[in-house]
Amino acid sequence: MASSDTWIKEYNEAARIADDINGMISERISLPASGPETQRHASAIRRKITILGTRLDGLQSLLSRPTGKPLTDKEMNRRKDMVANLRSKANQMASAFNMSNFANRESLLGPETKQDAMSRTVGLDNSGLVGLQRQIMKGKGVFSSRAR
Repeated sequence: MASSDTWIKEYNEAARIADDINGMISERISLPASGPETQRHASAIRRKITILGTRLDGLQSLLSRPTGKPLTDKEMNRRKDMVANLRSKANQMASAFNMSNFANRESLLGPETKQDAMSRTVGLDNSGLVGLQRQIMKGKGVFSSRAR
């Protein structure tokens, strides 16, 4: 039951992040067409979309290797649908910001290693997740020297 509660908690957090992103997208209308404030806002939206993608990967990972009390097929399918719907929403938001690589994270970060993403992200807050992503990307040479 504990792992089920963990999954629900993680899903609710991912859904909250998606709601935050929608709110931020709505706020964008009140900003000037361009300028530093607008760029910071768009960057914050992109960052949250990336964090949401990481959370969704973790949720998917938990479903692929359930621990604790087994889930019924109906509940497993319901949760898979919940993740798929939220991922679809995230992909729509990402495409609105020209984040075409979002759908294929492997092209940016490489294939997931055996140490799954969930075990690396459990207990991290948003800033911890961003730090982990930067560490991974730095190791892949994604950041230019100017961006560091």
